[in-house]
Amino acid sequence: MVALFIDLFGTDAFDVAIEFGVSPYAFFPSTAMGLSFFLYLPKLDQMTSCEYRDLPEPVQIPGCLPVRGQDLLDPVQDRKNDAYKWVLHNAKRYMMAEGIAVNSFKELEGGAFKALLEAEPGKPKIYPVGPLIQTGSSSDVDGSGCLKWLDGQPCGSVLYISFGSGGTLSSNQLNELAMGLELSEQRFIWVVRSPSDQANATYFNSHGHKDPLGFLPNGFLERTKGNGFVVSSWAPQAQILSHSSTGGFLTHCCWNSILETVVHGVPVIAWPLYAEQKMNAVSLTEGIKVALRPNVGENGIISRVEIARVVNSLLEGEEGKAIRSRIRDLKDAAANVISKDGCSTKTLDKLASMLKNKNKLSL
Repeated sequence: MVALFIDLFGTDAFDVAIEFGVSPYAFFPSTAMGLSFFLYLPKLDQMTSCEYRDLPEPVQIPGCLPVRGQDLLDPVQDRKNDAYKWVLHNAKRYMMAEGIAVNSFKELEGGAFKALLEAEPGKPKIYPVGPLIQTGSSSDVDGSGCLKWLDGQPCGSVLYISFGSGGTLSSNQLNELAMGLELSEQRFIWVVRSPSDQANATYFNSHGHKDPLGFLPNGFLERTKGNGFVVSSWAPQAQILSHSSTGGFLTHCCWNSILETVVHGVPVIAWPLYAEQKMNAVSLTEGIKVALRPNVGENGIISRVEIARVVNSLLEGEEGKAIRSRIRDLKDAAANVISKDGCSTKTLDKLASMLKNKNKLSL
């Protein structure tokens, strides 16, 4: 063995790798923006005495859009918390890596990669190898019948709504989303989970409520039967996003979902919930400009009127047209970089060849 690849929070394993003469590497499954922030965090920690959310000016992550302190990832929002100390500990140790492979590509995050690829003494070499997404599926992926329903819908007419495997909404917000979808009169597929006041509650309760559809507003399913298809807990996301009838994706902005929507060229409504998702939403709306983001009311709730406005704007408005044009360009770029002669393919081949040659020299 000549190299050890760790995940983003496994840097303590570098000590073992170095002890046994094995090259330490990291695979960063999230954004180049996130990696740039990790490498910058030790410096930011030294420069800042208050909580990041209290900073008067946005944080200038190298190569990236300025991000408000309150939009940085959740674990850094309380600097006295052990979660922050753990993130900072790992961030400092990233400089021990010989190289870091990132699940993204330059056309998607040009500024961040430009900063990351600038040579500096002791800085790990950066390898853009994305977009890497899950494409396989079981033969029984359409247990709910949603794909068959999609087959009968007009091209580009359906909004897909999913908050991932862990995301949940409060009861009030769930109700507003339902009423907003009804008010928009647009077609939709909605993956519904039981409401909770904890945004990532499903991670801690894998079973959820026995009847999540029971939390929907009275009569909602009957009133939207012609336009909507509601799925409990899970749907074949990759197949839905690749379907010609899908015209938009309301997502919590986890990186896996973002890469999937880019690969399939689907415009986005950004609805971040937790972790680094607010940072991703900033990038999608203000940087890459392939998403709309609904405005949150003073009560912390996105209203049904605002939801209907954003949904209609994405699927039928001028903003939506511009976003569709940009996301098509990114779809083409994504296909190109992972093609046989694409940049990500060549980068991964180069990394593998280098490690293979290192193995031969060590024998």
